[in-house]
Formats: sequence, C-alpha cells, structure tokens
Amino acid sequence: MKENQMAFPFTRMTILAALLASAGVAQAATTVTFWHSMEGPLGERVDAIAKDFNASQSDYVVNPVYKGAYGESMNAGIAAFRAGNAPDILQVFEVGTATMMYAKGAVQPVQALSEKLGDPINPGDFLGAVGGYYSSPEGKLVSMPFNSSTPVLYYNKDAFKKAGLNPDAPPKTWPELAEAAKKLRAAGMECGYSTAWPSWVLLENFAAWNNIPYASKDNGFGGLDARLLLESEPFKMHMNFLANMAKAGEFTYGGRGDAGNALFTSGKCGMYTGSSGMRASVIKSGLFEFGTSTLPYYPDLPGAPQNSIIGGASLWVFSGKSDDAYKGVVKFFKFLASPAQAAAWHQGTGYVPVTKAGYEATKASGFYEKNPGTEVAVKQLDADTTANSRGIRLGYLPQIRDIEDSTMEQIFAGKVSAEDGLSKMTTEGNALLERFEKSVK
Repeated sequence: MKENQMAFPFTRMTILAALLASAGVAQAATTVTFWHSMEGPLGERVDAIAKDFNASQSDYVVNPVYKGAYGESMNAGIAAFRAGNAPDILQVFEVGTATMMYAKGAVQPVQALSEKLGDPINPGDFLGAVGGYYSSPEGKLVSMPFNSSTPVLYYNKDAFKKAGLNPDAPPKTWPELAEAAKKLRAAGMECGYSTAWPSWVLLENFAAWNNIPYASKDNGFGGLDARLLLESEPFKMHMNFLANMAKAGEFTYGGRGDAGNALFTSGKCGMYTGSSGMRASVIKSGLFEFGTSTLPYYPDLPGAPQNSIIGGASLWVFSGKSDDAYKGVVKFFKFLASPAQAAAWHQGTGYVPVTKAGYEATKASGFYEKNPGTEVAVKQLDADTTANSRGIRLGYLPQIRDIEDSTMEQIFAGKVSAEDGLSKMTTEGNALLERFEKSVK
C-alpha cells in the first residue's frame, strides 16, 4: 500500500513535469522578424505565406511586419541595424542591392549562411536572370530572390478593336508602337502610350532588351569604378524618339514610380509598359479586355531583343543574430523556394516564379494556357544573359534614378534636348558613383 501511495505522487509529478516541458518547448519557438514593403493584397499574401510556414513546423515563428514603401523600409532597416535592433530579414528593392552588398558587417550572405548551417540554398535552382542578379561576382547568392518582376507591354484589346488594330497582334517594335499609338489617339483615346517606372523601363530595360551597355564594367558587376554610358547613340535615338512621340501627343508621361498605372487601369491609355506584378491590378479593374506582350525593341539595333532585367525585391539577412534565428531564416527561405510556394506566388501576383521548379510546376498545371500572357515575363527573363543584360549593379542607384526621372520629365516636356538631358544624367550620376566608390573603399 505504501508503495502505491508513493507511486501516485511520483506519476503525477512526472506528468506535471512533462506538461511543463512541452509548454517550455512551445514557448521556445524562435521568432524570425521579417520587415517588408508589400501592402494591400500583396501584404495579405505575405501574411498568408508566413501563416502557412508557421503551421508547417513548430520550431520557428515568422512575424511579417509592413514597414512602408521600399525606400522607407530600407532606410528603416539600416537605421535599426545601427541602433542594434535590426529585423532578421529585410525586403530590399533591387536598386538597393549594391548598397546592401557593400554594407560591411551588416549582412549575412544567404548562400554562405545556408552552407554554414548545413542546409544549403542552391543558386542553380533559380531562373538565370534572377539568381544572377542577386549573386556575387563569384556566383554566390548574397540575398534571397523573392518578388521578382520585369516590365511587359499591356494593351487594351477593346481600344485596339475600336482603332482598327488587330487585338491579337500587339506591336513588337518601337516604330510599330508609335504607329499604334497614333491610331489609338485618332480613335479618341486620351492616351496612346505611357509607362511606369521611367528609368527602369525606358533606360535600364531599354539597354538590356536591346543589348547595349547602360554602364561600364558590365553595368557595375565588374567593379566599383563603373560609370554611366548614357550618352551613346542608342540612348540619344531612343530619347529623341520618345520626345517626338510626346510632342505629337502619342506618348503621355504618367509620373515616377508606378504613378501612371491608373492611366491604363482606368481605360484612358491604350498601351502601357509596367511591371508584370501589375497584372492583378489590371484584372481587378475589370473595365476592358487586355493583352500582355513583350517590350518593344529597335529592329536596327544588333542583338535585339535580348532579355529584360528584373525589378521587385529580394530578402536580406542582417548580421548579429543567433544561430537559432538563422536556422529559422534558412528554413523559411527554402519554404519560399519550394515549387508549390513559388508557383502559387507567381500565379497569384504576376511576379515571376523565381525558381525553375516553380516555373515547371506552373506549366504543368496548365496555368499559362488558361491565362494567356502570363508567361511573357518569364520568357523575357529566361535567356542566357550578356554583359549588357545581366542587370544593373550600381551604388546610389535610387538617387541616380531620381536624376534620370527628373531629367526625362524635362525632355518629354520639350524643355531640354535629349542630348543635353542625357549629358546631365551622365555627369550627375557619375558624380554619385564616384562618391559611392570612395565611401566603400
């Protein structure tokens, strides 16, 4: 009897200890803080991805936090690092890549980190133009590809029909686009052609798609002493072409960033070059039938068309975190790169599937056949890149874009000649590049 009396409290204590231990395990889940710039429907998708990851395992909890637009979140992340309270993961737009790469001691290169933890992330898993952009000169991933987009040509099929244009044969070249814009205007459209992100589309992607250099040193991939090459003849030809379109009323400048998106989604503009990630917004407007095609090119430029370059953002990992946090980060990144997640993100947003497996999964599902035009962005990126088309790797690129945008505004308004404007962009942009080079040496 005494033995039984002794056994019961022992069993009760054992159960209690087990419960406490299990509670301790639940409380020990490592939190991974993820600062991002996805708002609206995209922000909801990021929250859903984190929720799915958290439900898939019990060791880590990813906490996504919206921190404002890309520029704001990048500045907030850098300030937080300096203050000693940086997040584990920071989403940074592609133009901030060089700044983050050369922020000595601030970041953990993704591939090296994953290999150190014995859970390697393979750069070969990603689309060539995507993995290459976010890799070091040695081919090692420095950040995790996430929301990658590229500009495409959207066109209003209803407006094309009204203007007597073939809705199934969008313009492929700039001369064809100008002719279509003229007919759209003659048919009563308020705007023939406009664009989002002028510097990204009309300068950076113009150069890559037409296989001409934007800057020396392989557009900055070859060294910090890269300088802009915007005074070359192809850029002069292109800016003059657009200035003449603007003067004729066939090209409408819509503003910086994606401020011009409403020109297309409202039905005012017949053609629009914008991010592939804009597709969901066009569908949501529901005002007209639209098509998606490749960027226009100049047929007399050798090597055109080549491939477009990516926009969007990647995920960076800050230094100074615990091994447990880093293990959680890598697990989350591999979750993002899984075929199902990469395919779902692509299909639901218009961003490209950053992994080859995500692309293949989408093809196998029949998504492209059911949604014509959705494969355009992927095909534009799915090419062997050249030194001119790998991307742009320059310091202070956001500030350089500001110079370019403000100068293009003057060119399109007829206040500055294309030649003088390009000279201004080059001189002021190169002054920034010299400053950046000195700051990181």
